[in-house]
Amino acid sequence: MTETARTVRESQAERSEIIFPGDSNALGNLFGGRLMQFIDLVGAVAAYRHAHATTVVTASMDHLDFVAPVHIGDLLILKASVNRAFRTSMEVGVKAMVEDPKSRTLRHVSTAYITYVAVDQNGTPVPVSPIVPETEHERRRYDDAERRRQMRSSEVTRKREMRSTLTIGWHV
Repeated sequence: MTETARTVRESQAERSEIIFPGDSNALGNLFGGRLMQFIDLVGAVAAYRHAHATTVVTASMDHLDFVAPVHIGDLLILKASVNRAFRTSMEVGVKAMVEDPKSRTLRHVSTAYITYVAVDQNGTPVPVSPIVPETEHERRRYDDAERRRQMRSSEVTRKREMRSTLTIGWHV
């Protein structure tokens, strides 16, 4: 049984990171995989908040744009919101920005959409509450999440069908 619908702002999450040399490549740019880790962590917080103490697992990160590099010493700000909740899954949007600490201006560096599934202690999916978009921006993200879900579904079907035709030597 699902609980009462929740607003987007009830589960929003934010994370801040200072980028150090150990987080970066030889050019002094944040590793893409490290950025993905930060994105997954802040997205999971929003999903956990929405699912209320239910464990959530990452099902997919189907869209991730690296818009601009993040450099050593940058202050990285990540903001996550549940865009839409389905029966047992949630799409969370994460926006990553670099903040200039002097001017307090933000530079967009990445956007990602992650799907999380709420599960019980046995790993069985459990229902989540619906989400109620309140602003025009939240309503647009809510509608866009449905379109992305339909695209993900058709891609999952296509890949499943492709894997069923693979032979032993498919990798050569």
